[in-house]
This record gives sequence, structure tokens and C-alpha cells, in this order.
Amino acid sequence: MSPKTDARLTPSQRLSRGLKYSAVGPVDVTRGTAGLSWQGAQSAADRVRRRVDKSRLAKELGDAQETIVAELAAAQEVLASLPQVIAEARRPRRRRRPLVLAAVGVVALAGGAVAFSIVRRSMQPEPSTLPPSVDVSPKP
Repeated sequence: MSPKTDARLTPSQRLSRGLKYSAVGPVDVTRGTAGLSWQGAQSAADRVRRRVDKSRLAKELGDAQETIVAELAAAQEVLASLPQVIAEARRPRRRRRPLVLAAVGVVALAGGAVAFSIVRRSMQPEPSTLPPSVDVSPKP
């Protein structure tokens, strides 16, 4: 902000500034007093509104109290059955996972062996069906 720009003053700041300066004093005193009065009225209205809301809420809570008690009773029943549910969840089950893993391992090993033999055979040169171009038996 530049130094020429006036910052917005609160009503109490305006009142104190108005009392300090005599040139703009009466205007600032009037505006400060009006602002403080307006803020006081707003504060009082807010307090009244909060009291009304609080009484309305208390009335609604009184009506909802029976519902809350019923829900608490239902929650207590659920919590009472919780140890039984946990015990049922901990019961050991027959697992087929080790057998499945063993079968998958055997199939993988067999597939690897077949792939290895196919690759090994493909690397060996095939015998030629043509007769040799050079005499195989050397002459002395």
C-alpha cells in the first residue's frame, strides 16, 4: 500500500482519531460513535439469536433423546456380540493355497524344461542333405 492510501479504520480507531484531530474531529467523532453503536446493536442481536438457537437446539435434543437411547442400546448389543464374531473369524480354515502353489511350481518347471530343450535343439545346425563338396576321406 502506498502511504497516501487510507487504511480502513475500525469505529473505535476512528473515534480516537477524531478526538485527536480537531479539523476533522466532529465528523470522525460522529462516524466513530455511530459505528460503535451499530456494532453494539449487532452484538446484541447476535447474542439474542444465539440464545434462540440454543433453546431451539435444547428442545430438539429433548425430542431426540429417546432415539439416542435406543441407538445406544443397539450399539451395546453389537458390542456384546463382538467377542463371538471375532472368535468365529479366527477359526482356522482349510487352505488349498499350498497345494495350488506347488502345482503352479511343478507346471512352471516342466514348461521351463520343455522350452530349454526346444531352444537347445534349435541352436544345433541341421545336417545338410547335399553331398559334401570336398572329399571326406583324405588321400595319402
